[in-house]
Amino acid sequence: MKLLKITACTAILAILCLAQVACSRSRTIVVSLTNTSAQPLSAIVVDYPEATFGKNTLKPGETYQYRIKATDSGPMKITFTNAAGQARIFSLTTVRKNDEGAIEVRLTQDAATPDARLKTFGN
Repeated sequence: MKLLKITACTAILAILCLAQVACSRSRTIVVSLTNTSAQPLSAIVVDYPEATFGKNTLKPGETYQYRIKATDSGPMKITFTNAAGQARIFSLTTVRKNDEGAIEVRLTQDAATPDARLKTFGN
């Protein structure tokens, strides 16, 4: 009988641990960069708190997606070079620790237009 109680308690603890792991998840943001211009863009770098990502070239009409995790709060910026060789720098939005959602950025040769749909969750 005592062995049965220990086994039942162990099983319940195992189920609770698995439920906790299954319910906890990493909050991420999908960032989409779309070149809406008729010419390529190059040296694209997205900078956000504590990290960066980039892409060498974005062809006309091409979309590049990258998943990020905001581990701190602060501004998101993008830099790129247009077809004329001019460097462009733009502020996109502010991300906060534990944000989740999507940021779609439409790029032209001279502009970056963000559409941020983010939700912030507690720690």
